[in-house]
Amino acid sequence: MFRYKNYVLEIYKEKSFSKAAQNLYISQPSLSATVKKLEERLSSPIFDRSTSPIRLTSMGEVYVQAAEEIVKIEKGMENYINDINTLHSGNLSIGASNVFAAYALPSIITEFKNRFPGVNISLYEGNTATLEEMLSSNRLDLVIDNNHYDSALYDKELYAKELLLLAVPNNFEVCEKTKEYQISEKALINEEYIKNDFPCVPLEKFSDIPFIMLTPNNDTRMRADKLCKEAGFRAKTILELNQQATAYMTASTRMGAVFVSDMLVSKLTAYDNLVYYKLSGDASKRTVYFYYKKRKYKARAMEEFIKLIHEY
Repeated sequence: MFRYKNYVLEIYKEKSFSKAAQNLYISQPSLSATVKKLEERLSSPIFDRSTSPIRLTSMGEVYVQAAEEIVKIEKGMENYINDINTLHSGNLSIGASNVFAAYALPSIITEFKNRFPGVNISLYEGNTATLEEMLSSNRLDLVIDNNHYDSALYDKELYAKELLLLAVPNNFEVCEKTKEYQISEKALINEEYIKNDFPCVPLEKFSDIPFIMLTPNNDTRMRADKLCKEAGFRAKTILELNQQATAYMTASTRMGAVFVSDMLVSKLTAYDNLVYYKLSGDASKRTVYFYYKKRKYKARAMEEFIKLIHEY
């Protein structure tokens, strides 16, 4: 009954027979025929094909839940065997947003692969909702995120603390009036701005300039809106983008100011045509964690990766 569970789970994940067939390296007719035989054995359809995208029937929901539990058990056994083999093989799946996937994880993954070349690491990019759902369903072992995950369901390991900085094109007139608050290149490199006595710029001084913002519901956007509201104004948004790195690079063309994580600034070269400011307020401070499910068996590969997190 569960011989072809991976086929069903792949269709469920992709919400498409054609995409699932591509991922499974089989033809769509073959995949459809296999699922049809399974549905005949169950005397009930697994997927409602009358909707777009397709969705699970009641029987399908029960089947997928059982299949995921079986996959979890199989994966636990596989990880146990890999432990015995001293990490000569194994799998570790990690989820991250675009920023962390591009600028935080590569160095850690490279070092891990240097130490344990036989372990296969899969990296998935997505938003918080998608990553948490994948972590909850055991499709991910770890997720790095600066959003809060339910402490009743997940344990966490501290990765870093980050600050939101304000980056403003240096040809804006307001930069001349706020020189005393600017973070120098040296202060950026040495992280002197992190010190408590480093001055925070009064954000209200920038109420008349244009801003490049992230799309609504993004954590950085919500924090930026809160900071502006606390400063008594609403940002004059001239452009909304999905990715923080894209917004930052767009700001470097002197189109407008941008709220940007100091972690991103440290990973990319600071732009000469931007000036940087430290901000006050709790909304400017974030903590980045690696999350994993409580009471889930931690394979040695996962334990070694967590050790590496603490080294970094």
